[in-house]
Amino acid sequence: MPSARRKAYMKIAYMVGSLSSTSLNRGLAKALVSLAPEGVEFIDLDIGSLPLYNRDYDGNWPEVATAFKKAVDEADGVVIITPEHNRMYSAAVANAVEWSSRPWGTASLAGKPVALAGVSPSPVATGIAQTHLRGPLAFFGSKLYPHEAYVNAQQAGITPEGGVAEGSRDFLAQFIGGFVDFVKASE
Repeated sequence: MPSARRKAYMKIAYMVGSLSSTSLNRGLAKALVSLAPEGVEFIDLDIGSLPLYNRDYDGNWPEVATAFKKAVDEADGVVIITPEHNRMYSAAVANAVEWSSRPWGTASLAGKPVALAGVSPSPVATGIAQTHLRGPLAFFGSKLYPHEAYVNAQQAGITPEGGVAEGSRDFLAQFIGGFVDFVKASE
């Protein structure tokens, strides 16, 4: 008889800032989901379908943006997994953060526990991008998880399919498990 799955006690939304079909950051997201503690439901935020925000949308949002904002609002916490493009977080992440902050005064990330992670073949991984991303998140009043995951793809063995080297599994499990504990403590 198959074992019954436990009901989720927490909902964590995540966005992947790389829109590539062979994204290492998508692979990191898959690895984090697979290594998370039981009872956590993960919601993949489709940020690639969001149109580029401009205020002409205010008052007449496209359905994809409404669904995105609702998913962020309903999540207990959010993980932002960003590549590093030109020493910055990706344009897709910038656009998603912009949509989450609208309409003015209703920033969905305000008071929300947020963790940052990213993977790159570079030795510095995505550390600079994550440092830049902390600025707007602090402006919104997000509860920033104090630990970051700057993952070197080659050392960690991250693949687009979600593969991870055995030696990196504990680090990633501790990162996502620690974030789950941080979200619980923030309630």
